[in-house]
Amino acid sequence: MKQFNVPSIYRSDLISAIKSNRRLQDKLKKDFSPTLLDFGAVQIFLARHFGFCYGVENAIEIAFNIIEAHPDRQIYLLSEMIHNPQVNADLAQRGVKFLQDTYGRQLISFDEISSEDIVVIPAFGTTLEVEELLHSKGIQTEKYNTTCPFVEKVWNRSEQIARKGYSIVVHGKPRHEETRATFSHASAKTPTVIVNDMQEAALLAEFIRGQRPGAEFYSLFHGKYSEGFDVEKDLKSLGVVNQTTQLASETQAISDFLKKTIKEHYQLDDTNLAQHFADTRDTLCYATNDNQSAVSGMLETDADFAIVVGGYNSSNTSHLVELCSEKLPTYFINHASRILSAREIETCDWRTKKISHVKDFMGDRRPAKILITSGASCPDSIVQEVIYRLLDLFDCKAKIEQVARQFNHENENELS
Repeated sequence: MKQFNVPSIYRSDLISAIKSNRRLQDKLKKDFSPTLLDFGAVQIFLARHFGFCYGVENAIEIAFNIIEAHPDRQIYLLSEMIHNPQVNADLAQRGVKFLQDTYGRQLISFDEISSEDIVVIPAFGTTLEVEELLHSKGIQTEKYNTTCPFVEKVWNRSEQIARKGYSIVVHGKPRHEETRATFSHASAKTPTVIVNDMQEAALLAEFIRGQRPGAEFYSLFHGKYSEGFDVEKDLKSLGVVNQTTQLASETQAISDFLKKTIKEHYQLDDTNLAQHFADTRDTLCYATNDNQSAVSGMLETDADFAIVVGGYNSSNTSHLVELCSEKLPTYFINHASRILSAREIETCDWRTKKISHVKDFMGDRRPAKILITSGASCPDSIVQEVIYRLLDLFDCKAKIEQVARQFNHENENELS
């Protein structure tokens, strides 16, 4: 896979050594057990996969190259580059201005930009409507488009099945940039509806079966269906695609459920099922799958609590918190400074985004056993800071060099 030139401020020598070690020992990526960092009084178990994914590194490299190449031009980001506060703050410090917030609300009017300006499309992509608006102002986005290739893969798959006459169900958060972009691209080709979760999929199934009056669809799915959607005919043949950062297992469950609904309603067998349901399994993102599988592997470890690091508005990070929370106390933080002391941590609720303080989160067991992972938009340097903060609290930071040497030595032996 391509190696990107990401600024060193986002790298960590320690974590790079650990990730290199795991790649050398597990080249087929079949081992999802965590990596143990034993510091005596505290044992940290790092997830097998975490941190920057391909799409994020691609976006960061492009954005920083644009800034360096055009010091004399005003650079705008359509919205947040990725869902990480540190990266977006770094871009703002370099003079980049944000046109919209993460929910599409306007921060700077499009009337203020001109054909002399550069507008960068973020990793989530954007809607066809926004692209058309920018082009009408003489702004060419092609050179400055950081849309993740795996998001574009979903769009391409949507177009393929649209050509075959299928309507599209998008599994995603309706207000998320990526979902809005995917909905726009899909609905330009075929009738499209968004479902947020299995509950909404079950509701959609009632319309497929004809168990609810069609008129109710338009109020229950208000703002989630394409213009001209005809509930009486547009739910007869479907394909399911997803916002790539959703829970992969939930997308698969929704797809399987809707497939079963259609199969039973139209009394189909496997030979003629394709007339009504498209196979779209290949739209699941590899990084989402790997990070979620790594969390599942990590959770098999006996531990006191988990820490998940990442932006609070990051969908993929929130799902990692969700998975961890099902098994043990989990703290969602975006920076090491959220660990206030050995007795108190500031954490974000992954559902409500409400911030709260938890007392005595460390517990009394020694060695303390802590699981750590991070979202796909979180720099390794931030995770390293979290590790260093924990080691400070346990007064064992001096052991960090010994642990780092261990991994570097193993890497040298593997390569020799």
